[in-house]
Amino acid sequence: QVQLVESGGGLVQAGDSLRLSCVASGRTFSSSAMGWFRQAAGKEREFVAVIRWSAVDTYYADSVKGRFTISRDNAKNTVYLQMNSLKPEDTAVYYCAAGKTIAAVSTGSRVDYWGKGTLVTVSS
Repeated sequence: QVQLVESGGGLVQAGDSLRLSCVASGRTFSSSAMGWFRQAAGKEREFVAVIRWSAVDTYYADSVKGRFTISRDNAKNTVYLQMNSLKPEDTAVYYCAAGKTIAAVSTGSRVDYWGKGTLVTVSS
């Protein structure tokens, strides 16, 4: 089992920045890729970004490219999502996800573990 705990959400204004954190515990070696998803009210959960623990490969949704950066600190078993130039449409609950491969996580259909989410609200 892997436990994922997100933090860092909050209320910000458009144009502001925010950094989310996801701490992984348990059998973290079983999950090679970590990612972020988000779900806005009334919408389906969507992929945001993914990174591998052992490499520098990262992938992003087109909607966040150039504004969001995913990174990881292996020593702390923590994945971060730095969000800059936030827009009201970025408002959502952000979820951390873990899976065996980049493809498994980015598609969302083969995520092994999910966190409970952290709410990000961007006011205009």
